[in-house]
Amino acid sequence: MAMKHYPPEFKAEAVALCRSRPGATITSVAEDLGINSETLRNWIRAADGRRPGTHTAGRQAAQPQAPDSAEAELAAARRRIRELEEERDILRKAARYFAGETRW
Repeated sequence: MAMKHYPPEFKAEAVALCRSRPGATITSVAEDLGINSETLRNWIRAADGRRPGTHTAGRQAAQPQAPDSAEAELAAARRRIRELEEERDILRKAARYFAGETRW
């Protein structure tokens, strides 16, 4: 399957749409737009500057730290903690599911 290339405006609008719908999941927004959910997830990560190798991440690292950088760093750390806790919970549920499935 060939990779599709989307214009930057479409990507930005998709990320904004996902953020403006608090109850919606990335998968549901991606289905509404007719794109792969992982594609949308990558666009959101790139917009947040979390994916290595993006231009925004490099620009943020090169800028001198502002007085508000401690607050921004704390907010980013809290976001990352929430993300890691969610991943941990998913893995725990999967482990319980597969442990129950293998019992005779």
